Amino acid sequence: MGELGFGIDIAIVLYQMYKGGISMTEPKLKNKKVTVKETKQVKVPHTYVIIFFVIIACWLLTFLVPVGKYDTHKVEWTNDQGKTKSKTVLKSETFRYEYELNNGKLKTNLETLINDDAKLKENNLDKSKLEGLLKADAAKWDSKTLEEAGLTESTIYGLYKDTVYNTDKKITKHARIWGTDDYKGFGVLNYVFEGLVTGDKWGSAVGIVAFILVIGGAFGIIMKTGAIDAGIYAFIRKTKGYEALALPLLFILFSAGGAIFGMSEETIPFAMIVIPFVIAMGYDSLVGVSITFVASQVGNATSWMNPFGIAIAQGIAGVPVLSGAPFRIVMWVITTGAGAAYLMYYAKKIKKNPESSIVYETDNYFRANKPQDGEKVEFKLGHALVLLTILTGIVWIVWGVTKKEFYIAEIASQFFVMGLVAGIIAVIFNLNNMRTNDVASAFQNGAADLVGAAIVVGMAKGILLVLGGSTASEFNSLNTILHSTGEALKGFPPAISALFMYAFQTIFNFFVPSGSGQAALTMPILAPLSDIVGVSRQVSTLAYQLGAGFADAIIPTSASLMGVLGVAKIDWTKWAKWQIKMQAFFFGLGSIFIIIAVAINFS
Repeated sequence: MGELGFGIDIAIVLYQMYKGGISMTEPKLKNKKVTVKETKQVKVPHTYVIIFFVIIACWLLTFLVPVGKYDTHKVEWTNDQGKTKSKTVLKSETFRYEYELNNGKLKTNLETLINDDAKLKENNLDKSKLEGLLKADAAKWDSKTLEEAGLTESTIYGLYKDTVYNTDKKITKHARIWGTDDYKGFGVLNYVFEGLVTGDKWGSAVGIVAFILVIGGAFGIIMKTGAIDAGIYAFIRKTKGYEALALPLLFILFSAGGAIFGMSEETIPFAMIVIPFVIAMGYDSLVGVSITFVASQVGNATSWMNPFGIAIAQGIAGVPVLSGAPFRIVMWVITTGAGAAYLMYYAKKIKKNPESSIVYETDNYFRANKPQDGEKVEFKLGHALVLLTILTGIVWIVWGVTKKEFYIAEIASQFFVMGLVAGIIAVIFNLNNMRTNDVASAFQNGAADLVGAAIVVGMAKGILLVLGGSTASEFNSLNTILHSTGEALKGFPPAISALFMYAFQTIFNFFVPSGSGQAALTMPILAPLSDIVGVSRQVSTLAYQLGAGFADAIIPTSASLMGVLGVAKIDWTKWAKWQIKMQAFFFGLGSIFIIIAVAINFS
């Protein structure tokens, strides 16, 4: 789902979390001796050390890149259900750098403006307030004084463009070491706290952090019941010799979730079930993350109906919403099939030699916590009822998202209810000798398991805050980068321009790992740009969705990815090392589809 959390295009944020908190040590196995083939490995810095240097790199960038902004307006469109939707987007032609205001020039112009009643009314300006302003010393005017008179930056620029500014020097803005009022109270060394407290319950970072902790607690209860373990081993016993078929089927299922309703954050709790499942079958946690989160992003990238992604992009671009579905459905089928085949090839190698996995040691956590003899785990009525509760909860969530537009707050509530009901069943049927206090403790321990993932979400948000945020209507470095890229794309042949759009969207996803957020920032620029370079606006929306989808499977600023990696206890560096090959595979497929779309004039 197009979560709205934002991040930055400077790669490396790592994450490693083990039960009970953050640790860079391997889990200790109880009464087990595990022999691991020793290999020479390059030691990477601690997770937070690298995050710190990313923050510093972003901060230094703000000393070099001048800030810019756009004016914004609302764009409305009608979705496939006939409902009117709207999104605040930027006006690409209104980009400007921030310059120092020349109060003398402004005063001269205002003395003329004050006698033009029609223009005053057009700009919603109060003549008496302007008269009071002109009586004051112009040398003492500041932004607050001007705004009190109705002269916001946008109003002044709309009236006089650059003529009342000193345009010989573009302004750069950077955070101080400590929080200060002149930079929204943000200090570069307070990035963890500031990142964690940004946003609201509907998005990054506060909403995602709360979402992760609640579902962590809910699944802590579910895992404590033992129903997941019992179900896994019952499945393996029933499908002996055919269990590998579950991998492509799950990959297709989660890809469909991404394509139909933009599944993303929802994969975090499902990873809690799937990862122990695939490890029990002889695979590794990389396979578990791939058939849940990666598959969902394949669906997002090739979707023909995602209401949080392609529908918004088409609405902003002025393309009929959900048009071009036949092409995209074919693209989804081919890409999902190719992705499942790629994963099966890897999974087959791991099945033959589990110790060859780069996450073999961290996967020992799951092996150490499984029953000693899984074949003898009894599947009871209580276990069946817990699994039925999970299935019912999943159906409820899918219905709510697709029919009622449920989002983070509602979905978190649904998972909480799922965990609560599972806990009540466990007490009634005496599953794992659980009592009422055990349910509460399981919730607490489950939430604690994901504290590390929640912290990383805040840190990722802090990267963006260092650059001044991502609001189009405020002066920041991100707007300047966006504008400069749009200008650079002009003048290339159509196919090359389309591929550049695709590459740009892929890179920009590091800045804004949010489908709807990225659409609001980039489509107002790329849609009219496509007219100039000779490709259809449908192609520009295709470049958007492919770039915004595939890249989410590797960027460290994605809250959803970091949450899933937290569940899997996978270091981001190990994940990136493995996933970069799959990422190149998907990027190549996407490039082929872009070239085909240009060749057939996809519209």
